[in-house]
Amino acid sequence: MRCCRPLVRAWLVLLLICGGAAADDKLPHWQFRMSFPKEVRAESYSGRVVLYFSQTRPQPRERLSWFKPEILVGRDVTDWKPGEPLIIDSHKPDDVTTCPKPVDQLNLAGWKVQAVARFNSWERKVGDGAGNGFSPVAVVPSAAGTIDLPITQLIPERQFPENDWCKLLRVRSKLLSEFHKRDVFLQAAVLLPASYHKQSERKYPVIYTIPGFGGTHFDGVRAEPINEQNEGGVEFIRLMLDPSCPLGHHVFADSANNGQWGTALVKELIPELDKAFRTDARPQGRFLTGHSSGGWSSLWLMVSHPDDFAGTWSTSPDPVTFEDFQYINMHASGENMYADRAGQRRPIARRGQQVLLWYRDFDVMEEALGPGGQLHSFEAAFSPRGLDGKPVRVWDRQTGVINTEAAKSWEEYDIRLMLERNWPTLGPKLHGKLHVHMGDLDTFYLEGATRLLGASLKKLDSDAVVEMHAGHDHGSLLTPQLMSRLRAEMVAKYLSAK
Repeated sequence: MRCCRPLVRAWLVLLLICGGAAADDKLPHWQFRMSFPKEVRAESYSGRVVLYFSQTRPQPRERLSWFKPEILVGRDVTDWKPGEPLIIDSHKPDDVTTCPKPVDQLNLAGWKVQAVARFNSWERKVGDGAGNGFSPVAVVPSAAGTIDLPITQLIPERQFPENDWCKLLRVRSKLLSEFHKRDVFLQAAVLLPASYHKQSERKYPVIYTIPGFGGTHFDGVRAEPINEQNEGGVEFIRLMLDPSCPLGHHVFADSANNGQWGTALVKELIPELDKAFRTDARPQGRFLTGHSSGGWSSLWLMVSHPDDFAGTWSTSPDPVTFEDFQYINMHASGENMYADRAGQRRPIARRGQQVLLWYRDFDVMEEALGPGGQLHSFEAAFSPRGLDGKPVRVWDRQTGVINTEAAKSWEEYDIRLMLERNWPTLGPKLHGKLHVHMGDLDTFYLEGATRLLGASLKKLDSDAVVEMHAGHDHGSLLTPQLMSRLRAEMVAKYLSAK
């Protein structure tokens, strides 16, 4: 389901955004009544409550699709006490944030509904985030009435399944714990090579892999070693890092809202890894890679810590310059996140040349869920902290208008600008270390920024590899051939440094 009807002119965009559609008075009046017992949570709760509606998912709270989110209704609550009823009223649209349109315009009859309370403030995920409370599934009746959604269960913590070849590395970060005023841990799945338990004196180079948005260290879990047949018999210890945080994907950048994740990785996690496992602890033995948000992260870590890694192999990175932020120039006056200069609504995802998702529709979905989504994640990583303690918003969520003054603060994280402005210092340190691969039909319109990065590096006379792959999108870029090539390049780099 699309979140909005097609728009042709900018004034139509504004008409829809500002509430041009009227409520449907013929729809039944529903009230969704929630509560939670003290056995589920003993103390009062302040935070986000979300109603998930679905016609297709057995558990509406699970497997929410970016491309077909169905219906979401979110509300912030303050000091909600155990046993106290909380009502979300279908005839009070101003009390809630709704996707795809105001709740009083939605015919909910026959839809399955499930309530979720984001009890775990440290969990980015909502519907299936560990520690969050949820209700049984109910079906909305065709007639007016009250639907009871008692929050009686908690989503359990996921247990990491260690085995001989896959270990959990969990390191308490002093830097992040002091920043957040609570214990914060860096986590990674450590994958051991086939010879690790047989050759007790051997040390191994390490590949640090950063997953994209929504990925965690659990993505690295496997029950057997990777069967590597590399030149010179090189085998790697591999880390699948956890990049998640309450406000989304922290991209291993030191930021005003998330804390010093990049510094914590280099100064806290890596030394503990080297103590716990037989690594080649030299910078020449450390290799970075990642895809999508992980691709941006791996590139950022390389340019922000150029002395600590042997190189990065980044694939389909998020925007590496904000002059082309999914085709939007964040620094140009008059730009709008939801509509281009011709008044056409902006897409955010495609398949080939077919639009799959529009920018505002995606943003509306995130707003209903609350903090922790992909777009929120960018602001959390790149924006300063506002007076309200939250990331400064760079665009207006009603009109899409960009605050260019706020966007200017993002320049500190513009990888292209960082390289251009600091090349006399960074250039020699990054010799032979930068490798970026992107499909020229990227699903999320990321290829433009990568092209600008490649052009800048060429002007700087860099030996960086910035390669566009014809006909490939965000996912199809990762062919077995490309993956084998990247590993072979890492092996050659390592052998040349021995």
